[in-house]
Amino acid sequence: MLACPLCSAPLNAVDNGVVCPAGHRFDRARQGYLNLLPVQHKNSRDPGDNQAMVEARRDFLNAGHYAPVAKRLAELAAQRAPQRWMDIGCGEGYYTAQLSEALPDADGYALDISREAVKRACRRAPQLTWMVASMARIPLADASCQFLASVFSPLDWLEAKRLLSPGGGLMKVGPTNGHLMELRERLYDEVREYSDDKHLALVPEGMFLAHSETLDFKLRLERPEDRANLLAMTPHGWRASAERRTAVIEQTEPFEVSVSMLYDYFVLQ
Repeated sequence: MLACPLCSAPLNAVDNGVVCPAGHRFDRARQGYLNLLPVQHKNSRDPGDNQAMVEARRDFLNAGHYAPVAKRLAELAAQRAPQRWMDIGCGEGYYTAQLSEALPDADGYALDISREAVKRACRRAPQLTWMVASMARIPLADASCQFLASVFSPLDWLEAKRLLSPGGGLMKVGPTNGHLMELRERLYDEVREYSDDKHLALVPEGMFLAHSETLDFKLRLERPEDRANLLAMTPHGWRASAERRTAVIEQTEPFEVSVSMLYDYFVLQ
């Protein structure tokens, strides 16, 4: 099902990598992932999240703070029972690994443009096909997936549509306007509001919203390192002033913050 990122021809396994009929070859890294991001498709030397951001997210998620988010995603995926699925923008693989557990009989694929993220992600579930690749040029064949996941990630909607077989769907998970509200109120004089449904205007013709739900819960962050990791894995880690970030991290009392996630499932007709 893999497709060459240079010519779109099928990629076949050979030695410790893959090759297409035109001779474009991509080797597997020692960690187990395939680097299918040609240098001409990069916008920078090391695109995507850097090591510090990846490790902050890994430590925060491994502490279980967003476990309900992953649990609900896995439940919703299991209800769809796909034969082949992909996590687009998998990051360091926390959600991907739980999708894999929920879909043990399906072929699973995951990609991220960040090599630092994928290097860590592939250790969580070695049985999956892990790739460093661009979500604007996903190296999979047309109509090859029945289920796609996009969690806290940018999305190329036309690429997602291309990958789906008829009747397959995309589960998009992202924050609502109320997400981390208490943190945002502490960091900024004025909290910017945004619409929970602005992404609906981007949905391509032929896809429709088949399911939508919101998950809300409170998070109690008692340790300074957890508050620091939360800041480092979000845009607030560089948008907010250093003074206000430090005040949140170093406060002596636990910090309670709202988590609010929107699960929208779009089906290809």
